[in-house]
Amino acid sequence: MLRGEKVLLRARHDDDVAMLHADLHDDVAMRSRSDGRAWRPIPAGSSPFAPAPPSDDAAVFTVVRLADDAVAGEALLWGIDLHNRQAHVGISLRPAMRGSGLGTDTVRVLCRYGFGIRGLHRLRLETLADNTAMVTAAERVGFRREGTLRSNAWVDGEFLDEAIFGLLAGEFVQLPGD
Repeated sequence: MLRGEKVLLRARHDDDVAMLHADLHDDVAMRSRSDGRAWRPIPAGSSPFAPAPPSDDAAVFTVVRLADDAVAGEALLWGIDLHNRQAHVGISLRPAMRGSGLGTDTVRVLCRYGFGIRGLHRLRLETLADNTAMVTAAERVGFRREGTLRSNAWVDGEFLDEAIFGLLAGEFVQLPGD
């Protein structure tokens, strides 16, 4: 388990699936903004949030709020490229958990894991350009905006811009106690 100031990142449990599926998949508008693939109905029994065996190209965590041990969402490093020592950062918080700094802490803990434990050199983060919460979290952790992919994401009937952020291991500033 990985601990931050406000969150704990741990392996996915079977008990997490129904809540994560309901809050992060079945909300069509939210899922359409957080996943580059078209939304489709998926029964909870075959949920993308079901625990899966470990893989070399992804590290998937359940985010738990430390204050009360409530499941807050999911976090992952995906597209892990061990040759180039880089990966993509992704998080998705349940609606009730947003706006309290959990996102920034989650991104920070993922960076600490990627750089310190996995030995990665570079982390990349992509988000819709109008996703102020994720842009703010990325910048607070030290990610630098590297560009904008204009009209790159088809979301709810329109093309939206995506912002691309990058962070190198040598640029990551850990908090005291990290």
